[in-house]
Amino acid sequence: MVAAPGENMRIDGDRLWDALMDMAKIGPGIAGGNNRQTLTDADGEGRHLFKSWCEQAGMTMGVDKMGTMFATRAGTDPDALPVYVGSHLDTQPTGGKYDGVLGVLAGLEVVRTMNDLGIKTKHPVVVTNWTNEEGARFAPAMLASGVFAGVHTLEHAYSRKDPDGKTYGDELKRIGWLGEEEVGARKMHAYFEYHIEQGPILEAENKAIGVVTHCQGLWWLEFTLTGKEAHTGSTPMNLRVNAGLAMSRIIEMVQGVAMENQPGAVGGVGQVFFSPNSRNVLPGKVVFTVDIRSPDKAKLDRMRAAIEAKAPNICNELGVGCSVEAIGHFEPVTFDPTLVSAVRNAAERLGYSHMNIISGAGHDACWAAKVAPATMIMCPCVGGLSHNEAEEISKEWAAAGADVLFHAVVETAGIVE
Repeated sequence: MVAAPGENMRIDGDRLWDALMDMAKIGPGIAGGNNRQTLTDADGEGRHLFKSWCEQAGMTMGVDKMGTMFATRAGTDPDALPVYVGSHLDTQPTGGKYDGVLGVLAGLEVVRTMNDLGIKTKHPVVVTNWTNEEGARFAPAMLASGVFAGVHTLEHAYSRKDPDGKTYGDELKRIGWLGEEEVGARKMHAYFEYHIEQGPILEAENKAIGVVTHCQGLWWLEFTLTGKEAHTGSTPMNLRVNAGLAMSRIIEMVQGVAMENQPGAVGGVGQVFFSPNSRNVLPGKVVFTVDIRSPDKAKLDRMRAAIEAKAPNICNELGVGCSVEAIGHFEPVTFDPTLVSAVRNAAERLGYSHMNIISGAGHDACWAAKVAPATMIMCPCVGGLSHNEAEEISKEWAAAGADVLFHAVVETAGIVE
């Protein structure tokens, strides 16, 4: 039987918070959050700071060919597979200070606390910073962990382009974080990811800890609608081929499809590109992405089929061309029951209120779960707000989840007396 850490063992909440605030100084946003998009100069600067902290904590740093960082604290058994813990340091263009970053720096805090307490473990502990989790600059999201899990090829990832036409591969080289390790060569004993909820449930239920049992599946469907550019003032209404109007009707249709599949389904559009994007020109081309999610695979696939069947009919009525490409997808995930129990037991042992929860967002843990036992821990965020510079959590929330993470990771890694 694996020994559990003592109830009095806690992380240093002030040190964790200070690390979060120090990282937030890199790539500041314009409204209190962060713009540290993947493979930018700011991302490179954040990586160097994280590396320096890891080395100060006695860890060795490895980097793979996707730029993912792996900081290792050695275990006592050279043949034991490592326990991985981490998330991502990249942000949305108008991102908060905690999305992803909390999981990486809480992993670092786990190791720092192990050092403070003189804890040795059989299994090594590896703190991970996955590249391009957000997918804001290079679609799809969770790109590096997807290559790690064999979902994408390295060549496919390197060829991804940002809105300016720059490729992932070129930008990875430019900022100096192209590693030599083969992607996916590492084997995992277990994977833990700590994250803010990005939803309102934990705060509304007054629970400190979300024990994540499942993660919703997702489809990103990129639509390209082709109309006819024309003057908005002088073109008669009956002669317009309005790609923007077709888009608006598709968005309304997506809302209807999601509502028809309640409960446990969501759908919407968060990104739109108009061309030529002029005030007095009807768009000749509109590109937008439909995002649909559900923890129920059958429901998720049913929603996709309905949307792809209805959209061409909408466009045909308006004379607008329509094409669709699936640019992002992952199946619903059921996290490892043993690791889920380890998280739940840790919360109970520490006296933290908790509840089971399904992750509404995709995370690197979803891909890690394809190659190793995996699970997640969540803490509340104010108003459920995320992907917004006003994203906020409390120091107490951050510390509580990190305490649970520490206990679950150390127990899984096996304390050596």
